[in-house]
Amino acid sequence: MKNGCIVCNMGHSNTEIDVASLRTPELTWERVRSQVDHVIWPDGKRIVLLAEGRLLNLSCSTVPTFVLSITATTQALALIELYNAPEGRYKQDVYLLPKKMDEYVASLHLPTFDAHLTELSDEQAKYLGLNKNGPFKPNYYRYGNL
Repeated sequence: MKNGCIVCNMGHSNTEIDVASLRTPELTWERVRSQVDHVIWPDGKRIVLLAEGRLLNLSCSTVPTFVLSITATTQALALIELYNAPEGRYKQDVYLLPKKMDEYVASLHLPTFDAHLTELSDEQAKYLGLNKNGPFKPNYYRYGNL
């Protein structure tokens, strides 16, 4: 795993993450706040472990505001699209969100992680078969519904 990755259990039981193997004398556990621990290796590499590896939806009592923000932003932009669309563009049906919309919502939330996007080089875009300005997922990849 990459240094700093966030590890959480969204599975079906509390045995999906082998937490016992992380409780060794070589590894340091640092409580960041309730339900959030850093597990630190001797070389400084760390992971962020949520809810001590237990089922996240049962261990954490509330939905994080970050998740609510992403959801609400996506829904608001989808509603704006529906409101502004010419009559007849959308029937009563399920529509895929444009990838650019979902990527825009994600980009709005990057500062939360002190992160930023870099631009693909011409060579990278050509290799990936993508436009340098996105969308950055292939056509078969689906983010969500509108």
